[in-house]
Amino acid sequence: MKVLIVAAGGHGQVVADILLAQQAAGERVVVVGYVDDDDSLQQKRRLGIEILGRVAAIPAIDHDALIVALGDNGKRARMHERTARSGVRFAIARHPSAILASGATVGEGSMVCARAVVGCESRIGRGVILNTACTVDHHSSIGDFVHIAPGVHLGGDVSVGDGALVGLGAVVLPGLRIGSRSVVGAGAVVTRDVPAGATVVGVPANLVSMRATG
Repeated sequence: MKVLIVAAGGHGQVVADILLAQQAAGERVVVVGYVDDDDSLQQKRRLGIEILGRVAAIPAIDHDALIVALGDNGKRARMHERTARSGVRFAIARHPSAILASGATVGEGSMVCARAVVGCESRIGRGVILNTACTVDHHSSIGDFVHIAPGVHLGGDVSVGDGALVGLGAVVLPGLRIGSRSVVGAGAVVTRDVPAGATVVGVPANLVSMRATG
């Protein structure tokens, strides 16, 4: 499968590294290159892989599937939907060291980083980032365009709504609900449900702000 990466920044290079690791492990994956709308990056290389043009050039580039590699959840969602309108297929980047238990599913365009673990019967949505060494325990549900940051631990039967960010090293106790477009601060310990659009921080996590989610 020939995969094209949309965006060549830090997150794009992480996606490239995962795909290269898949290739080295014997999977039939070829990284075609990147596309990026930053003019300063054109025809440069990142991790030895060339930036082939702007996003508008996608139809002219030979590829089987692509991954939108933007770290910001909102920008990633918008670019995913923009490219989806042209009928493209989306790949999944899954590092060989990541573990998906029985019955776990991962949506199109998602990235599962090194040493991430997804428990049995858990459902991961579209365009999700499961970052380095995070764990999503059994029967959990992760919405579309969520970022689960490095070192996060979600207990069993946790639900995370679309567009939410769970920050570095945070812990969410079993059975809780994290609302859409909410933010859980780095190192927080979540002991109760988090409303949509809320930002919570601390141990235990407490509300510090709300934003509109409509």
